[in-house]
Amino acid sequence: MTDGAPERSRRAFLRSAGVVAGGTAAAGAASTAAAQEEDGGGGQPDYGGWLSDTSNFSTTEDFRGQEEVTVEVGVEGNGNDWAFGPPAIHVDSGTTVVWEWTGRGGGHNVVGENDDYSSGPSTGEAGTTFKQTFEAAGIHKYYCDPHLSVGMKGAVIVGDDYPTISTGGNTGPVVPENAKLLGVSSGFVMTAVLGLSYFFMKYGGDYGEEA
Repeated sequence: MTDGAPERSRRAFLRSAGVVAGGTAAAGAASTAAAQEEDGGGGQPDYGGWLSDTSNFSTTEDFRGQEEVTVEVGVEGNGNDWAFGPPAIHVDSGTTVVWEWTGRGGGHNVVGENDDYSSGPSTGEAGTTFKQTFEAAGIHKYYCDPHLSVGMKGAVIVGDDYPTISTGGNTGPVVPENAKLLGVSSGFVMTAVLGLSYFFMKYGGDYGEEA
């Protein structure tokens, strides 16, 4: 092999290695970002035990994409018609929640956990409505004052930034396992490429050169 050929081979190899490493990293980052977007940035909501004694709660109903959502007041649950239906909903920021009384279960009202909103005194009149627009992301909890002790409570999740069980109560997006595995695999590939690059730079490309 002529003088300068090993150097050219090394340069060509390093260029190829750079392309492979860069492409692997970019693919891993793009996949992770896509997985985060697909996941919606949230896991199983952490209500902190708020709905633990609400008998009709089993899952969070997803109403994202709707500008207005109706929750019934006075549906079957907690031993009588002492429940909100559905008790837990997920909406976008800016969505208006409309509570509508069924007229069953006696007098009810809607009160925010921190008393930041209220429908006023309890009433049992069917067709009564109360509206509240939610802007701030997070979990907004509420209850019926006359039936709080029996578990007549509800929750409104707003947006994608809220406490989740899978992250121990922290907020922010959750990265799916497939994205994590791809990231680890990308790391291994990049390490191998860099190792080969070091070997090639140190020993050159003429492994079968005759004496």
